[in-house]
Amino acid sequence: MKLSLPKRVVAEFLGTAFLVAAVVGSGIMAERLSGGNLALTLLANTIATGAALVALILAFGSISGAHLNPVVSLADAIAGRLAWGETPIYMATQVLGGVAGTILAHGMFTLPLVSFSLHARSGPAQILSEFVATFGLLCVICGCSRSRPTALPFAVGIYITAAYWFTASTSFANPAVTIARSLSDTFAGIRPTDVVPFVIAQFAGGLAAAFLFRWLLVDLRSSSNDVVLAQEAAE
Repeated sequence: MKLSLPKRVVAEFLGTAFLVAAVVGSGIMAERLSGGNLALTLLANTIATGAALVALILAFGSISGAHLNPVVSLADAIAGRLAWGETPIYMATQVLGGVAGTILAHGMFTLPLVSFSLHARSGPAQILSEFVATFGLLCVICGCSRSRPTALPFAVGIYITAAYWFTASTSFANPAVTIARSLSDTFAGIRPTDVVPFVIAQFAGGLAAAFLFRWLLVDLRSSSNDVVLAQEAAE
């Protein structure tokens, strides 16, 4: 049974806020404790983000689907699992939740609530990395949601943990998180001028994966529909 839209929107807001608070907050804490060791800072940031993702998807998945990401919401709409009229509401809520998460993280570490980032993340390698990171994320989501839905939270958390390290951009893979991180001049930040290319690459990668899986699974969907029709005919 699908819950009402207001309840699902609240879940998306809270989930995205906590996700960004985990990303930004762990980056701040790691930077303060690592003594200038960037590898150690990134490792701590990675572990916290992956763990938070698993917990948040488990907590909010049964309420809103725990998209926490406009690309995931758009892919869900393409797959027919989210109404097109609700999709912009999900996406806007995720962006607002992300901004709230940045403000929350700054408040917990006694920093200015908003500080535009000076952390440059530009160039073809960074853009390609965001395409690859988001393409891979949507492949994991599309594949696991059909074959192993109970494993999906763990698969997403593990994938993002790995993608932090195998992509040059450290795998933002989320437009809402990208926008929110532009408001944090900390380890996790991104310059506002670098946001648009990241977001374009993320949507491109996510949509490529979504349409790929529509093609990969078309025969399986047809087989499932044939079984349902046969069962209805027998009854």
